[in-house]
Amino acid sequence: MININSYTDFSDSPNSYWISSTEETFFPRLKEDVAVDVAIIGGGITGISTAFMLKQKGLRVAVIEADQILQGTTGHTTAKITSQHSLIYARLKNSMGEELARQYAQANESAIHYIASTVKEHNIDCDFVWKPAYVYTQSDKYIQDIEDEVRAASELGIKARCEEDLPLPFAIKKAVCFENQAQFHPLKYLNMLAGKIPGQGSHIFEGTTVIDIEKNPLAAVTRQGHRITADKIVIASHYPFFDGGGLYFSRIYTEKSYVLGMKIKEKFPEGMFISAEEPTRSLRSQNTGKGELILVGGENHKTGDGENLNQLYQNLLDFAHQTFEVIDIPYRWSTQDCMTIDGVPYTGNITPRNPDIYVATGYGKWGMTNSTASAMIISDLITKGDNPWAPVYNPSRFKLGSVKNFMVQNLDVAKEYVTGKLERPDDIDIAPGEAGTVYMQGQKMGAYRDKEGELHLIDITCTHLGCELKWNEAEISWDCPCHGSRFSPDGDIIEGPAFNPLCREGECSNQVESRIFS
Repeated sequence: MININSYTDFSDSPNSYWISSTEETFFPRLKEDVAVDVAIIGGGITGISTAFMLKQKGLRVAVIEADQILQGTTGHTTAKITSQHSLIYARLKNSMGEELARQYAQANESAIHYIASTVKEHNIDCDFVWKPAYVYTQSDKYIQDIEDEVRAASELGIKARCEEDLPLPFAIKKAVCFENQAQFHPLKYLNMLAGKIPGQGSHIFEGTTVIDIEKNPLAAVTRQGHRITADKIVIASHYPFFDGGGLYFSRIYTEKSYVLGMKIKEKFPEGMFISAEEPTRSLRSQNTGKGELILVGGENHKTGDGENLNQLYQNLLDFAHQTFEVIDIPYRWSTQDCMTIDGVPYTGNITPRNPDIYVATGYGKWGMTNSTASAMIISDLITKGDNPWAPVYNPSRFKLGSVKNFMVQNLDVAKEYVTGKLERPDDIDIAPGEAGTVYMQGQKMGAYRDKEGELHLIDITCTHLGCELKWNEAEISWDCPCHGSRFSPDGDIIEGPAFNPLCREGECSNQVESRIFS
């Protein structure tokens, strides 16, 4: 339990409300070769939604998940079902043109209504509630941006308006309101969809890691050597584990953000709220059946960047105390999101020369609608050959306006490759609960001493593409600053794109994966 009255070291393990309030799933491991129409790698909201849609259209599908379904980013979201993705529409109109901006708006508005109609049709008890969504500012700097966003969104068909005041316990300068947005409990919704997938030649496999894609015949290959042959393959693994020559490692970076789930004395105002300025502050309520839970989120940074990451939880706690009368904070968690260089997801064929392999990634922290829209796009591409929103999501796009961001991100990745290898840390004593880098027989190792005093030593070269990992004391993990892979203190994979664990002391020489030009 978090001490809500003073600074805390957040020694308890993070726990997501969504995961804590739903039952664990127990789908089988894949133990033999299978054949389906569509193999979907990844059991998050994209994979489950895509499989559900395709099965409804009569196709045999298989969802293959390395861990348990819905435990990754999907289980650590704020679960806003909204087409309001901060201040995006004025920027999209300027950078991509009105037609593509309209496609993006229509895709996300349609995703809201798809979720709403699915909840109603299948009578899913998932706390679905219609709510207005607001982007607010407390700075004069963003007033014009708010007004531009209202104008752009309205021209693209979204019901948007300016507000001069909000029922928040602090003053604002201006806000944009999107009407007819929503929120829900994502795992209650998706567990119901997942339950409708197995049977009639369709499957969900948990605890099954896909490590390669073979062609002629097209098949997903697991670590145990089993093959899922399929006419089509969808990569819905958050960060693409298979690149296919699309150079996604150079076009995607990952960002962490943090959430506190708290009880407050006041009644939370109607709506979902997020600040236009940094540091981001995201606010929404959630009915738990045992009272109202308030989700306070923000404190974004690139994965692997920053020091003293527990301070980020503390910053949210300080903001909460300044804003509400906090009673209790039973939940806290973080998530990791894939970001694209132009702010729009990559959904469609992984490359033009791989017409039977699809990818969906890069939701930029707005995964509830973008993932559902991506599932709708891929479902249409597979069954109809086209979708009206496919052009704006096309993974093969590359506009000149994105070149600067492309160079900035890749210079940062290059810096992490070089500095991680050249810096020589001093040998240090590792206290219980702490980590550091040490040299053992000339080899740079990551060292973590747990609270029982046991020392865990691993090679901290990321097994994805060889970047040097950094310690994350808030989540007790080794994180990759290049492409977002995360590992436990013992080297086990927490989150990809890496699919090989780290090497422990004396066990092996590190083998870096090479899935780039496959």
